[in-house]
Amino acid sequence: MRGLFISLEGIDGVGKTTQVARLRDYARDFGREIVVTREPGGTRLGAELRQLLLHGFDVLPRAEALMFAADRAQHVDEVIRPALERGAIVICDRYLDSSLAYQAAGRDLAVAEIRRLSMWATGGLLPERTYLLDMDPQASHARLRHGEDRMEAAGEGFQRRTRQAFLALARRDPERFRIVDAADPVETVCTAIRDDAAPLLARLRHTDPVSPNGGPTA
Repeated sequence: MRGLFISLEGIDGVGKTTQVARLRDYARDFGREIVVTREPGGTRLGAELRQLLLHGFDVLPRAEALMFAADRAQHVDEVIRPALERGAIVICDRYLDSSLAYQAAGRDLAVAEIRRLSMWATGGLLPERTYLLDMDPQASHARLRHGEDRMEAAGEGFQRRTRQAFLALARRDPERFRIVDAADPVETVCTAIRDDAAPLLARLRHTDPVSPNGGPTA
């Protein structure tokens, strides 16, 4: 694919939304279409599922995992893969690593099963780079400025298991992951992400994006 796929991960309250916006602004200098999206909620179906998953009634862990996978399958097919094929820069606030951390570790489901489900839902599509914004759950929870959703209200033990699962994922895939200390000032975090992303973005200058009719742009 001609584009670049970047995801940002981490427990709630670490500043992903802020850093997604900063990375979007930086990436504009590289002359490509930029698609900023999120999971759950990056499609019409995803918006409906997001409401159920984060603000609805209690859902059994297996049902929850299947709902996240359904959101991801629609998201990849409708938004992410077409954008990458056009040569766009896709920046996603959460992707399949959140399922591996939240559903597998946080909900005590089998990691291998969640991984197979996620890879099936996405057709094996992984980001080229994933930034894990890491922070102690107690400190990140104190940053929240809105009412808790179902995930945020799951308790400190759930958040600590999820954080450790994210760190384990990063250790197993050091080529894709970069761990960033989210306790640092916003500008320090932004600089760390920007400096790492710069070579990936610069590489796009040596390839042609694709026009809407399927051919290279002039």
